[in-house]
Amino acid sequence: MTEETPGFEEKPDVPSGATPDDAAPKAAPAQGAAPAGDSSAQLAGLTAQLDQVRTALGERTADLQRLQAEYQNYRRRVERDRITVREIAIANLLTELLPVLDDIGRAREHGELVGGFKSVAESLETVAAKMGLQQFGKEGEPFDPTIHEALMHSYAPDVTETTCVAILQPGYRIGERTIRPARVAVAEPQPGATAVKAEGADEAPAAGDEKDNGPEEG
Repeated sequence: MTEETPGFEEKPDVPSGATPDDAAPKAAPAQGAAPAGDSSAQLAGLTAQLDQVRTALGERTADLQRLQAEYQNYRRRVERDRITVREIAIANLLTELLPVLDDIGRAREHGELVGGFKSVAESLETVAAKMGLQQFGKEGEPFDPTIHEALMHSYAPDVTETTCVAILQPGYRIGERTIRPARVAVAEPQPGATAVKAEGADEAPAAGDEKDNGPEEG
C-alpha cells in the first residue's frame, strides 16, 4: 500500500515548461453582464416601438371617431327621411279627404249638418286636425299669391289694396306646408279712387278756410 506523507498536499501536475500561474484555475466570466452600448441601443429600440404603438393608437382612435360621426350623421339623415316620408304620406291622405271636407263645409253653411251626419262629420274633422291639418282663408284679409288662388276679380271703392272679398274654398296646410291654396274672389281699389281721395283731402282745408273767412259781424 502507498502511504501518504502527512503535511503535504497533492498538487496538480504541471507540464514541463509551464509557469505556476498556468496551473491556477481561471475564473469563469460573469454571466448576464452586457456592455453599456448594447443597453442604450435596446432602450432606443423600445422607445421607437413605443412611438409606433402610440401613432397606431392615435390613427385607430381617429378612425373610430370618424366612424362614430358618420354613424350619427346617418342616424340623423334616416330620422329626417322618415319624418319627411311620414309627412308626405299624411299630406297625400288628407289631400284625398279635402273634397269631403268641402262637402261638410257646404252642408254646414246650408244648415244640413244635422243628426248622425253631423256627428260623423265632426269626428272626421277632429281626426284631420289631430293629423296636423289646418284651415285658413278669411274674408277681408290681404291677397297673398303664395297662399291664395284668385278665381274672381273685381274693383271696389272701399279697399286700399288687393283684398280677399269672398272665400270660395278654404285653404289647407300642414305645418308650414300648403297642400291647397285658398280659392278666393279678390277686389282691387277702383281706378282713380286714390287720386280722387287725394284731391278731396286737398280741397277740404280750402273749404274750411272759406268758412273761416266768412263775413264778420258788424
